[in-house]
Amino acid sequence: MRREIAGVAVAAMLAATPVLAAKPREILMAAAFQTSDRKAALAEVGRAIEAADAILAANPRDREAQLQRAIGIGYRAKLTRNRGDAKTSHRMFEALAAADPRDAEAQVAIAGWHLDAIDQLGGMLARMAIGAREGEGLAALDRAVALGGDRAFFPGVASLMRIRADKDDVARARRLAEAAATAPAPTPLDRLMKRNAAALLPALRAHDGKAAAALARELLPFGRLD
Repeated sequence: MRREIAGVAVAAMLAATPVLAAKPREILMAAAFQTSDRKAALAEVGRAIEAADAILAANPRDREAQLQRAIGIGYRAKLTRNRGDAKTSHRMFEALAAADPRDAEAQVAIAGWHLDAIDQLGGMLARMAIGAREGEGLAALDRAVALGGDRAFFPGVASLMRIRADKDDVARARRLAEAAATAPAPTPLDRLMKRNAAALLPALRAHDGKAAAALARELLPFGRLD
């Protein structure tokens, strides 16, 4: 699997409420999970950023558009290996979290930013290049699960990111995947993560952390790009 400079691997997976789902989010979800060509994925990410910009031009305080714009910039960093975009997206996620510390989506975005960078670059290089730290990522991931209620998305993505980060963390990843597999799934993204958690469970139940980690990388955004 190709490794790119950090973006936010999990960021576009953030689970919209059914009522407030916005077009930029839908575009990013399709780019992350339905596109296998890097050039096409980058074009869709650019389209999502433009859509978010249009919303913000009409309403600069639209938090959903702010979040999706940050996600898009993080994805662009991932696909183009742009260090400046990676740092910009991190600042934007931190600002969103500071504005609402109980927003589970902002927390999972921060978690993904740190943990994706470390997976792609290795811990030392990720820290030196853009300041990514595993401890901060895991702490934000725990906060996201705690704040996210009973929906499938949050434990589902946490199970994928936990086993990807540490192939020996099978027991914790299994608990999270089992929680996701039985949790309510009110949005398309919840349903996707519920399926992904269920797909991960056979390897986790077999105590095969190496296989589970490899599968988790494929199930996270852009994991199957050519």
